[in-house]
Order: sequence, then structure tokens, then C-alpha cells
Amino acid sequence: MVTPQHAGVHAISDSYVDELAAAEPVIATYCGISGYDDKLPDLSPEGVDHRGAIGAAALARMRAAEPADVAEANAKAVFTERIGLEAELHAAGEFHRSLNVIACPVQEVRQVFDLMPTATADDWAVITKRLAAVPEALAGYQESLRYAAAKGEVAAVRQVVKTAEQCRTWAGAGEGKSFFAAFAEDAPVDGALRSDLDTAVSGAARAYGELADFLTGELAAQAPTDDAVGEERYRLWSREYTGAALDLHEAYEWGWAEFARLEAEMTEVAGRIAPGGTIADAAAKLDADPRYQVVGQREFEQWMQGLSDRALADLRGVHFDISDQIMRLECKIAPPGGGVGAYYTGPTDDWSRPGRMWWSVPADKESFSTWREVTTVYHEGAPGHHLQIATAVAQAKSLNRFQRLLAWVPAYGEGWALYAERLMREFGYLDDDGDLLGMLDAHIFRAARVIIDIGMHLKLEIPRGTGFHEGERWTPELGLEFMLTRTITDPTHVHDEIDRYLGWPGQAPTYKLGERLWLQARDEARARQGADFSLRQFHKQALEMGAMGLDTLRSRLAEL
Repeated sequence: MVTPQHAGVHAISDSYVDELAAAEPVIATYCGISGYDDKLPDLSPEGVDHRGAIGAAALARMRAAEPADVAEANAKAVFTERIGLEAELHAAGEFHRSLNVIACPVQEVRQVFDLMPTATADDWAVITKRLAAVPEALAGYQESLRYAAAKGEVAAVRQVVKTAEQCRTWAGAGEGKSFFAAFAEDAPVDGALRSDLDTAVSGAARAYGELADFLTGELAAQAPTDDAVGEERYRLWSREYTGAALDLHEAYEWGWAEFARLEAEMTEVAGRIAPGGTIADAAAKLDADPRYQVVGQREFEQWMQGLSDRALADLRGVHFDISDQIMRLECKIAPPGGGVGAYYTGPTDDWSRPGRMWWSVPADKESFSTWREVTTVYHEGAPGHHLQIATAVAQAKSLNRFQRLLAWVPAYGEGWALYAERLMREFGYLDDDGDLLGMLDAHIFRAARVIIDIGMHLKLEIPRGTGFHEGERWTPELGLEFMLTRTITDPTHVHDEIDRYLGWPGQAPTYKLGERLWLQARDEARARQGADFSLRQFHKQALEMGAMGLDTLRSRLAEL
């Protein structure tokens, strides 16, 4: 029976956030929900099922709720679509078997420490308790992987082995310190707390080492060698990441067309940079140009902070309405051990922790070519993820906590961030041919993702006329060759990318497919409104709606 305090759509959504925070302390920390920063989730099969039951109960209440107005109707549509898919994934056993190199409990437990305050002894007392919880959390995780394996549900051996490598890095299995030892080394504590902290640090590092041994020993022996997940699982994950039932074969064909369009434009720009040369020749010339060089990780961190700050200042009041809270964005080099690339973490609900752009780079990398990275700063910062996510967090008067904090849909978010890169070109920030080539490379890279991700997991045929192994069917080896020969992305990054696609089926195409929808919606709004169309107002209305699946977004944007 629905109780009065849970009768409304917004109330049900807010209550779900509270219940989930208690069961998922990592999510609580990410959202800034207090009271759970000293805990980690129960990752055992019972813990996974408990979180599934929380979602199922909330979903039943939501389906029975009658929206009071348009805002609640929209909120109900977002909640039922998102949590409905979570229920499907849980029923399919996807959360018990969860293991990949980019977004599974292995990374989440490690990365939550990046988000915790570290200024005072009291902060470190909380961190110490959470560190002490790492062994139990990872032991429960091993139980879940064993539970899934008993049903024949194990990640591909590539994911098992590569994730174990991450575990060993964080455990300090090589010559360096463990992540946890480096993290706690300069903690402002002494006496009993220092002793407890050191014990917890050792235990956390040892637990990651033991997890690595379990993965490469027991689990790897049961893991399939085939990386492809097949069409049925792929369609389910694609719906989770896009919020739409896509025509995968149409998306695959469109990916090829978009790749060809971008390749032609890159060839034209490369010709201006290195007359008579290839795209690779132009990239090599730019890499050797001191104007595009930053040396040192600290210097690179300062470079991206400066570029981010300038973008926010320039966009404010001209192209976007940006509040004082959103003007704060911190740029950081991520701790070593994770995959190479940039990512974003949003602000807490009370804004005590700002939005942050993280750049994960190889530990020994000291030279950076900025022409490749200008567009990434716009993607992760403003007008990309930071502006989008922080704007939603700020809508406390119109969006419930689920909409503001938890309704992340990659096709909406990554699609917007890629669209944001294109916006910066339209605004005149990528007129330099080097920076423009970097932006086009980022886009052709995402078009290649559409082709390769769908192609590898569905084992599709490579079409005639593409100039690449025509008539053959995709394999991981062909995916790697395609990225190395048909894009100018850093080879180190490319190797990580192939592992990412194979472990995260359906996520990689969301960037380009989401961008396609944002562009279509903008064109349609401009056609409807004619001379009254305002790009600034379109963006304001769209971002203040918060995240949602592509099907829901399409219908909502059609009303603008």
C-alpha cells in the first residue's frame, strides 16, 4: 500500500534516493548525501539483490502514482524508464557478474576516495573507517562473481585479466606504492589515528592484491575467450545507455556515413596544416610544434584549469546563463592505474564539493599536445558535462533529487558533451586549424566507436566501399587496426579504448547518436519558431529539464 508521504511522484523519487544512498554509500558520497562516507556497499549477492529490491519496490509505487501536474508526469516518465531498465538488468543477472575495465565495483571502490575531503584529522578518521571496509566489500564482490560464474555468467577473459592489472597497480604490486599508501602518506594525523590509518591502508592494498589473484586464477579459468556479448545482451545494454530501442543496423550504417564525412573534412584541414601530406602527417607536424606543447603533469593540469576558466567566463551571459556556483570547476590529474582519458564528477547537492574534470594519463607521461585536448576540455567542462550536470543539480525547485543527482543517461549526457564541442566551433573557439583538427579527430573517433562497438559485439560484416577489410566480420583485432590506421588517436589510448568497448557494450555509440538527436532537435525547434528562435533559450530550457533517455528527450524537446 502506498503511504501518504510516498504518494507523490517527487516524494517517491526523493525517497528512493535516500534508500539507495543507504545501500550504496559510494553513490551517497558522489551525490553529497551525508552519513555514509565511512561505509562501502555490500557487494555480495545478497547486497546486490537488496538494491534490486529497493528499485523494484520504488518502481511499483511510481507506477501506481498519479502525477499532479506536467512536471510530475515528466518525472514519472524519467523514473519508470530508468528504474525499469535497472530491474531488467538485475533480472538478467548483469549486476552479479559486473566486471569490466571502466565502470564496475573494482573502479568504484577505488575512485570514491578521490571525492572525499582530506583537509582535517576528522576527515581522515572517516576515510580510515572506509578504508577499513575495503576488504569486506571486495570479499563480497568475489562472492557475487562466484555466484554468477556458477550460472555460467562470467565476463570475457580480456576483462578479467585487464581488470586484475588495475587491481595490482592500486595494490602496489610492482615497484611503486599502492594507491592507498600514496593517498594517505601526507595525511595530517598522528598517534592512534595514524596507526589505524596505516593498518587500514595495508588492508585495502592487500584486498586489491587478493582480488587480482582471484581474477587471474579462479575466475579467468571460467571466463569465455569470446569478447562479443551477442545481440540480445547488447540490445538490453544499449537501451540502458541510450533510453531508446535503436535500430542497431541503421545506427551501424549511419556510423559509416558519418565517419566518411568527417574523414573528408579532416583531409581538407590536414592539407592546410601540411600541404600535400596526409592526416597523420598533419598530426605529426602539430605534435612537433612547440606552440601546442605542455611539458609536465602539473603544468598540464594548470593548462586545462586555465582553459576551462576562460571558457566559463566567456560563455557566461553571452551564450549561456551560468550561476556563481557553476562557475567553479576544478581540473585535476587522476591517480594512476585507471584507463587513459578524461572524465567528470559532478557537484554535490549542497555544492560543498564542486564539479571536477579529471584527466587520467600514464604515470610516466610528461609531454602533452594541446591541439588534441582543447576540445576535450570543452567536452568535460563548459559547455559540456559540467554545464549540463551542474545546471540540473541547481534545479532544486523544479526537479526532484533523482532527476538532479541520479538520472544519468550516457546518450543524453555524452551526446550533449559532443554537441558542446561542435558549439564551441560555431562560437569561434576552434578557428585555429590545429585545434580544429583535434576536434574533428575527437568526432571521427566517436563515429568509429559507433561502427566498431556495434560491429564487434554483433559480429557484423564490414561493408564494401569502406577501404578496410571489406566483406570480413568484425573482431577485436580488426577494431584495433581500424582505430590505429583510420584515426590519429594516441595509440596508448586506442588500446585502452578497445578493451573499454568490449567490456561496456552499447555505451561507446551513445556519444555520436546522442549528438545526432541534439542537432535534430535544435533544427526542428528553429524550424518551428522561425525568427523567434533563440539558441540561448533553447539550451536553457533543454538543460533545465535534466537528464533522460533519448525517446523521452525527443518528445520533450519537440515541445520547445
